[in-house]
Amino acid sequence: MLSIIIPTLNEEKHLSLLLDSIKKQDFKDYEIIVADADSEDKTREIAKKYGCRVVKGGLPAKGRNEGAKIAKGDLFLFLDADMILPPNFLTDILKKFYNRKLDIATFPLLFSGNNIDNFVSKLYNFWAKATQKVLPHAFGGTLLVKKNVHEFLKGFDEEIKLAEDHIYARKAKKIARFAYLKTKPVLTSNRRVEKDGRFKTYFRYFLAEFYTVSVGPIKSDIFKYKFNHYHKKIKKT
Repeated sequence: MLSIIIPTLNEEKHLSLLLDSIKKQDFKDYEIIVADADSEDKTREIAKKYGCRVVKGGLPAKGRNEGAKIAKGDLFLFLDADMILPPNFLTDILKKFYNRKLDIATFPLLFSGNNIDNFVSKLYNFWAKATQKVLPHAFGGTLLVKKNVHEFLKGFDEEIKLAEDHIYARKAKKIARFAYLKTKPVLTSNRRVEKDGRFKTYFRYFLAEFYTVSVGPIKSDIFKYKFNHYHKKIKKT
């Protein structure tokens, strides 16, 4: 069984789109786990409507770890809530994963938005493919990994403030077979660049890449990277 793990926090506008794209897949041997960080909107209600298992989460790293703790599958697929899978994606990625006898893999993504976002997507995909043997990348929850590898790594490092997924992939590469798989790209929202600005967001990613390579994991708030600041705060009733 494949365990699909999705960390969430106030994702009612995006989660149903991702879950619809999962339900339309031709591959059906999966469970969906939503690790929710106390959403104040209808995120949990939507997850339950789609038959997802819901567990208490936190920031992305913690959410993924908490979801993995209750997962029944021997293979984990970590996704972000603002993604949409292309048709037949699960069948394609699993076939390539097993044919190449991999332990962990990542895949292309495509930012929704304008031509600049499209170009940045292609640039990232090129860089991830070119560096897969020496400097693995796994941007935005694009990770497929065996359960035993995840457990050996003791999950994602919850102390890391930014790029914890890249660090996770690089640690895994040292003890497991890793590859960047050529598949149809997974569509991901460009809401961060719309909220924070394109230049600021992409330059921050560039600096984070330089920092992780030259210094190490980002465990301070040096980049002031915010989460779930896309919508106005929802008041509890």
